[in-house]
Amino acid sequence: MAYEIGELSLKALIGPVARATEVLARLDERLARSPVRDGFVERQHFADAAAALWIEGELVHLEDLVLHDAHMDIRTPTHELTRAHAVLRMRRRIVSQKPDWAFGREGLRELTGRGGQMLAVGPKSREGEGDSAVEADGRDDGEDDLLAEEFAEIDALLARSSKILSGADVPARKEETSRRDRPDLIYDLDWDEDARLAEWQDVIARTRDLPLVLRGAILLEAWSDIEVLQHAIWLGPLLVAALLRQEGLAANHLACLHLGTKNIPRERRRARNRNDRLLASLDAIHDAALAGLKEHDRLVMAKNQVERRLRERRTSSKLPDLVELVLSRPIVSTSLIQERLKVTKQGALNLVGELGLREMTGRGRFRAWGLI
Repeated sequence: MAYEIGELSLKALIGPVARATEVLARLDERLARSPVRDGFVERQHFADAAAALWIEGELVHLEDLVLHDAHMDIRTPTHELTRAHAVLRMRRRIVSQKPDWAFGREGLRELTGRGGQMLAVGPKSREGEGDSAVEADGRDDGEDDLLAEEFAEIDALLARSSKILSGADVPARKEETSRRDRPDLIYDLDWDEDARLAEWQDVIARTRDLPLVLRGAILLEAWSDIEVLQHAIWLGPLLVAALLRQEGLAANHLACLHLGTKNIPRERRRARNRNDRLLASLDAIHDAALAGLKEHDRLVMAKNQVERRLRERRTSSKLPDLVELVLSRPIVSTSLIQERLKVTKQGALNLVGELGLREMTGRGRFRAWGLI
């Protein structure tokens, strides 16, 4: 049964739509000329990834996520931590591409994990042709197809290796498994994700003429109502944020809709009345943008304060590099500073002391510092 948009109570929705649109536009305009834009975007990735797991009832510490991303875990990574890191990598993947990539054919297939299924093409069957399928050089078409597949896999592997060596952000390889190959202990085999995704895409087409923020709220509610993917509920808000970026309302960042949803009580998000759920989604978009504005202002203020310590420093000083590092991460550890700045442990501690960073953990070992 197709998702019904129904009659919208514009009198109740128009105010929240206008407020959310205004705050999103202000944040994007501020980021367009901001000296801390890159650090802000990177920090938001971490915050939104942790919030995505929080909404699902799982707690992931920002400190653990930052260290896991840097391959410097201080303990064995949990399942929740690896899932949060998947959200983090997906956000980076979307931002690294063109604004219209996420809703393009290739982008949507990759984000939903369907690239392998649709790209895999086996050798063509030539029923009824018998020996006539054998060509003059003694090889049949099946052998040619298999050889072509082998060369294609080698080319893909070489291209992937080149990207990794050049420092590009390359997503992790995924096993090419069909829906029938999935273990029934983990997946409901009757859950037709392709049909549900097609239904959600139909909602995208039917809401094309609505105001952008209202459209985003409807898509958020539809994603939750349709339950498109079994094990990637967090992908819906990322796609809606990608839509806001594609349409230009949030062109300079990827909106942190999970972070905004954290402020909305579960009773509102799961209300029986659909208009109440839409109002909750609109408030989530508004709160996400408002939190972004406050975070940006704090980051700019902290940058101005810490740059005062850089005056009259030698050109070879590592302090400017440390400033850039702490601007791009919610917290930094001693080992992370050592790795990125190529200094000793004592050198990292000296730099932290000179910059006056705030200690965040309160521990004697595995200490971490933050700028704000």
